[in-house]
Amino acid sequence: MTYAPIALFTYNRADHTQKAVGSLLQNEEAKYSELFIFSDGAKNDKAVEGVKKNREYIHEVKKLEGIAFKTVTIIEREKNWGLAKSLIAGITELIDKYGRVIVVEDDLILSPYFLQFMNNALDKYEWDDRVGAVSAYLNPIDCKAPETFFLRYFACWGWAVWKRSWNLLNTDSRELLRQLRWKKRDFDIDNSGPFYGLLYCQKLGLVDSWAVLFYASLFLKNKYVLYPGISCAQIGGVDGSGTHSGNNQDMFNVTMSNRSICLDDIPVMEDRVMYDAFARFNSKWLHQPVMRKRFELFKSFVRRVIGLDYK
Repeated sequence: MTYAPIALFTYNRADHTQKAVGSLLQNEEAKYSELFIFSDGAKNDKAVEGVKKNREYIHEVKKLEGIAFKTVTIIEREKNWGLAKSLIAGITELIDKYGRVIVVEDDLILSPYFLQFMNNALDKYEWDDRVGAVSAYLNPIDCKAPETFFLRYFACWGWAVWKRSWNLLNTDSRELLRQLRWKKRDFDIDNSGPFYGLLYCQKLGLVDSWAVLFYASLFLKNKYVLYPGISCAQIGGVDGSGTHSGNNQDMFNVTMSNRSICLDDIPVMEDRVMYDAFARFNSKWLHQPVMRKRFELFKSFVRRVIGLDYK
């Protein structure tokens, strides 16, 4: 097995960072892996203390170098770069050197088999140009999933990528929107998700999402994303404490894998059963009273701004 470097992106929540690192330490492969911790600078005075406490903690993690991780490297930004800029720069730096990278944000809790699945998948599909990325998180869908499957949808909660795929990233949201205009239904997973509208908000500077840019870039190049049939990651940050998330913890609770994921040979094509399951999950999530109200306001805004029949 080739052990890809791990890029961990953190900000001002030391408690979340501690949980993420703690879950990584449960992975047997951690001691063979190089860990790079990116710490963004404070956005405002309110965030200064949180950033300080987070950096105190990650310097404790540095002491685990050669013991729990092969190496630990800390990159501290003097100013606030924002998630998108920080993540894109960090991944680009590592992938130019190593050719592959495993990406973790500080609000994730990972299965003990997360690194095994990521590294095995990176090895297995390294030379298959049809595969663009590997995602660890599986939504709490309403049906049994196969051991592994492919979608064109990209989930950013614990993932891995090769240089050949990362080089496809297009940060020009205007151009992406132009190419997606007549593909919106599939891009939004049978019109169940808000991704096209999110991309438009990215264009307007209302959101700062690297993930929707990368998803759109992969989608337009017809790349597939590999998923496990049992989630290898859990989202711990949708508790109202994050910059880019609300309080939706109950909706995103999943049972994580307590065993290895078997990487059998499967057709590299979109699993339509799982596509439909993801669409049903999105619809269920967006039809919660609070989310329904937010989504209707969001759609109304998109219609008003771009004159699009956003269904």
